[in-house]
Parts: sequence; C-alpha cells; structure tokens
Amino acid sequence: VGKAICASVNELELIGMMLLISLPFGLWAQSEGEIEEEGKHSIGLVISHAHSFQGIDGMGGRQVIVLPMWGLDYNYRLNAQWALGLHVDVIVESFAVERVGSEDEILERTYPVAPALMGFYKWNAHWQVGFGGGFEWSEEESLALNRVALEYGLPIREKLELVGVLQYDWRWDAYDTWSLGIGVLRSF
Repeated sequence: VGKAICASVNELELIGMMLLISLPFGLWAQSEGEIEEEGKHSIGLVISHAHSFQGIDGMGGRQVIVLPMWGLDYNYRLNAQWALGLHVDVIVESFAVERVGSEDEILERTYPVAPALMGFYKWNAHWQVGFGGGFEWSEEESLALNRVALEYGLPIREKLELVGVLQYDWRWDAYDTWSLGIGVLRSF
C-alpha cells in the first residue's frame, strides 16, 4: 500500500512539474489569427527513449530502465489551435517491469506497440499540449493507457517542422513511462 501511495505521489509531482514548466509559455499565447495554418494533415516520425522507474534487472532487482522508442504520429488540424491525432509508439526492446501496487508481480513486455487517440491545443506558433488514451499491445498482455504530451515545433522548411516531445504514459494498474524525443513533422 505504501508503494502505491508513493507511486501516485510521484505521478502527481511529475504532472505538477509539467504544468509549472508550461505555465509561463501560456503568457505568450497568441490570438487564433496569429497562428499560421500550413496544412490540415501532418505526419511525423519521432525517435525517443522511454524511462520507467518500475524496471526489473536481470537479477530481479528494481531499477530505472531506459528503452529505445519510435513514434509515428498523424494529426488532423481542426483549426489554428485544435487538432486530433493518432500517435503510435513502439518500444523496440523486450523488458520486464514491476506492476504498480504489487511487490511480487512482474510484467514481461515484448516489443510493445502503443497507439493513442490524442487531442491537441496549440497556444502559440511553437507550443502545444496533448491529452489522450489508447492501448499498449504486447504478446503477453494488452494494457489500457492515458497519455499527456508537451510538444515544441520549430519550422525548418516549408511544410517541415522539427519537433521536441516530452510525454508521460500511464498504463492502468501496470506501469508508467516518461519519454523525451525529437522528430520531423511534414504538413500537407
């Protein structure tokens, strides 16, 4: 019970930290007319690393694990500030984690694929925040998840954007990851 309470406190601290970091950028928010709409659709490729505090090492001990991850992102822009998307993350490694709230249960994960339907709010020309949910599929077990993402986009060419992504995934009653990545987004 104590570990479950500590895990939820750590999650709340991370959410609070993300909100505090993003708060000053809201002060620079622009009106809807100031954000240029380059294309209704966009597709992106992101490379990142997922970090989990519930990792299990080869000896059965708990450790922080860092896992390579690719993301394929599709977005449909509803207007200058709102977008809907399908973001699919693939961890390209097998690993084991301790199930949240259980000191004995170990979850094996083999190359999990995690698609999530996302809603995004873009508050200025560079920053947007997204919230969504989906599932993580692995041959051992499928898990429901929720995702929050903070993204910074920097135009590098016409219809091309360099994107930095900070993301946190909660797998319900299983394990959590946070990731930091960089990618390229193409609008059309």
